[in-house]
Amino acid sequence: MKIEKNKKIIISILLLLFVFILDRASKIVILNIAEETGKVDIYINSFLNLFLVWNKGIGFGLLSFDQKFIYDGVTIIISIINLIIIYLIVIEKGLKPYFLLIILGGSLGNLFDRLYYSAVPDFIDLNYNGYHWFIFNVGDIFITVGIICLILVEIINYKKVK
Repeated sequence: MKIEKNKKIIISILLLLFVFILDRASKIVILNIAEETGKVDIYINSFLNLFLVWNKGIGFGLLSFDQKFIYDGVTIIISIINLIIIYLIVIEKGLKPYFLLIILGGSLGNLFDRLYYSAVPDFIDLNYNGYHWFIFNVGDIFITVGIICLILVEIINYKKVK
């Protein structure tokens, strides 16, 4: 029993580190390009571009404000949410803790940026026929995928109960 618990802890730490490091590495590459060239505006194809923007809000630039106290307040709320996610990781069973770890890894990557740079570098620009989605980063991808997976698990569990 103890071996299973240790194995789960190790897998959890590795998953969290993988997501966090992948997010940080992608941002470091983009920031190095920005430092060398003065900007990041890379056309990849008609659907995907890399374009660096600094996000002072939450995911996809929502709740962006210039006032420092609002920025700090949002950062505190994000930190509290991360603590709640850690608690949920500990108490949940099945696949949920792993999806929560994916969310936490992406969130910690963005929280690191909020604390270190006072903004989050977003750089993935998806578009179709001139219509652009919000610019986002790898951490946002993991947060979104983790949330979608949690929703799917809840739907599946709801149908099993019925």
